[in-house]
Amino acid sequence: MATAVREALAKAQQSAMHLEMRDSYMLDDPEFIRWQQGHRYDPADRRSWWRPWLDVVADATARGVVMRRLRVVSEPLSDYVRYEYDGTFTNVEAGEDVRWLPRSQARDLLLPALDGWVMDEETVILHHFSGDGQWTGPRMEVCHDSALAAQYTKAYETAWERAIPHREYRPV
Repeated sequence: MATAVREALAKAQQSAMHLEMRDSYMLDDPEFIRWQQGHRYDPADRRSWWRPWLDVVADATARGVVMRRLRVVSEPLSDYVRYEYDGTFTNVEAGEDVRWLPRSQARDLLLPALDGWVMDEETVILHHFSGDGQWTGPRMEVCHDSALAAQYTKAYETAWERAIPHREYRPV
């Protein structure tokens, strides 16, 4: 995870909301390629899947930061989103609350154009991806803009209420 997100999360005091709306990201990711080849994390073998990002999540949630991740997805799920789904138990174990919103159930919502984070409802970190899911310049854009944060928060909260908790979501 990029330094901007790690730094903002280390400073967060109340909340961290992450909005993901793409059907694929970085298809050349070695972990995704391993998943395509049949590798799956074993929930019983925590040491095999715990990684530095999960330490960041666990530290933040231990401080009382409420971390939520919302994935707006097309159904049937793309291979990449299935890969994310298969590994989401690790995020949940670290303390994140994850929900899934099928795109068909979001047809009347106005969602932001870019994926990103909102920290403490005041800092927005926008993610810039190409059409095929690769990072593009400037990759991440940190905005200390309360009006933008309010817009993202409002859209996020509306979608969150409609989304399905990870433990209940069954991929199509």
